[in-house]
Amino acid sequence: MVYTPRSARRGTLLVGTVTVLGLLTACGNGQDVHSNPPMTVSGTAAPATGTTKSPESPTSAPAASRSTVPSSSTTKATASTGGGTATPAASNRCHTSELRASVGRNDPGAGQENFPVVLTNRSGRTCTLHGYPGTAFVTASGAQLGPDPQRESGSPVTVTLKSGQSAWAGLTFSNPGVSGARTATPAALLVTPPDERDALKVAWPGGAVPVSGNSSSVFLSPLSPGTAP
Repeated sequence: MVYTPRSARRGTLLVGTVTVLGLLTACGNGQDVHSNPPMTVSGTAAPATGTTKSPESPTSAPAASRSTVPSSSTTKATASTGGGTATPAASNRCHTSELRASVGRNDPGAGQENFPVVLTNRSGRTCTLHGYPGTAFVTASGAQLGPDPQRESGSPVTVTLKSGQSAWAGLTFSNPGVSGARTATPAALLVTPPDERDALKVAWPGGAVPVSGNSSSVFLSPLSPGTAP
């Protein structure tokens, strides 16, 4: 048996302990003792940092441009469309409350009855009428007689009415005695100015009108300046 001095044994134990602790530390850090960790860690960290920083500068500038340009364009478009031509036209239109309705004298011919329906500006301002008025024959209780008149073909014009001036539309139908249509005698004629909802009521002076059957259609022409043809 070879005798080993106590001091030598202590040195051997100390070296063994340090070696084991080194191995345990390496395992605890998740590193493989057979790999080359320093090259792997330093090689991936540097490119990752550079990739994060470089796209920020070119991407942020276009985003700022896109958020700014539409804002100014929208403002200009709204300003240019804010004052259209519809508002002056609407303000110049004659309203029902500014008009007076009347039915002119019959001008018969060739089996036809022809009545001018007149609208007169009774307001203190100048206004306009354009198109066809609405009309309906009614009884004393307000019930309508016959269908609505049909519009004659024509080219409506804008009629400008100063205070006291008038426009007229022709109301025409076949004489019931000639056409054989069934008739009724209206108490009044309702006249609605173009683009208005409220009607003016005027006494009907023309006697019986066709309300059904053959040749019972009533026709209406567009408005023209004046009170009669």
